[in-house]
Amino acid sequence: MANISNKAQQMPASAIRKLVPFADAAKKEGVKVYHLNLGQPDIKSPACALEAIKNYSKENISYSHSAGLMELRQGLVEKYYKNIGIDITVDELIVTVAGSESVNLALEIACDPGDEVLVLEPFYTNYNTFAFMNELTLKAIPTDIHKGFQIPDIEEFEKAITPKTKAILICNPGNPTGTQYSKESMLALGEIARKHDLFLLSDEVYREFCYTDEPHFSAMNIPGLEQNVILIDSVSKRYNLCGARIGCIVSHNKDVMTAAMKFAQARLCSPVLGQYAAIGALDTPESYFKEVKEEYIRRRDYMIDALNKIEGVYTPLPMGAFYTIAELPVDDTEKFAKWMLENFRIDNETTMVTPAASFYKTPGKGKNHARIAYVLEIDALKKAIHILEEGLKAYPGRTL
Repeated sequence: MANISNKAQQMPASAIRKLVPFADAAKKEGVKVYHLNLGQPDIKSPACALEAIKNYSKENISYSHSAGLMELRQGLVEKYYKNIGIDITVDELIVTVAGSESVNLALEIACDPGDEVLVLEPFYTNYNTFAFMNELTLKAIPTDIHKGFQIPDIEEFEKAITPKTKAILICNPGNPTGTQYSKESMLALGEIARKHDLFLLSDEVYREFCYTDEPHFSAMNIPGLEQNVILIDSVSKRYNLCGARIGCIVSHNKDVMTAAMKFAQARLCSPVLGQYAAIGALDTPESYFKEVKEEYIRRRDYMIDALNKIEGVYTPLPMGAFYTIAELPVDDTEKFAKWMLENFRIDNETTMVTPAASFYKTPGKGKNHARIAYVLEIDALKKAIHILEEGLKAYPGRTL
């Protein structure tokens, strides 16, 4: 039998999805699983996006331009200017296969194999996957759960920078923490990037979900950093079109966009029906975002309060996205999550969370942390959190 490559063998498993077989096995037994592990909300997609797919009338589904359908690109350009004051041209935006391809492209364009990328810890676990695929080293800048995972002193970045450092990668608001970074913090990051001539790769897919009085501040709006910023974006969360697999990569840097086009041409084009859904989504009324934001705030407020009432559990109040990192009184969150799926039931129901160790780079960190998503309606959240609380009481590896 032929052997697969060493790279394939060493490819890290998804921290978010690797416990899915345990959930599937529970469901086959008739167990209801409350999924607090995935960033897949139960919010309806905008009607205008679904109608755009239904109204597709061409006789075949053909390739689009590698940069994306012009109608979508022009619509996105207009939205960026109208909504967040970013003035770009269609040549400075390429439609991608969701935000995931944008992250991968940004890393491929900014770095060579062996280079280093600074990332705030904890970070979206797939950043680690893309770094592995591109033979890069992620260097973690630790943040503190008891300080809301806010950006630490800039000196921490200075200490981590070496001649191999080529970029800083951030997610604002953050997945998995829900942290929103202030304008002052973003400007400070911009100063570091400018001083050391680093790329600032800014993942802003949760931009619409900010719960502070201070508006979201995009890296694209940092003065004087136009040639260093690469913006990563997606329709997945904004319009709840996760399965459409449409995102974009944006930069004022012409060399970046020329390189991005080469990669885009190699994969031919992004999903065409997904692009039509995204075109339709551009007509989403502001009332949709207002209602969705208010619903997430209700869910967040309930869940954070309920979690912090559980003995031994602590989580800060997230100010964006729809996740939080919770510290649990367990020996190992991965063991606990598996145990919940395999062994613990209340009325033939259980709860699934994401072990957070893979969101950390520092060895040993995050072992008793879980990423929990408030993507279910409140009645379901109440049941899920109750099951989680009772599971923590019964778990053999409880540390209290």
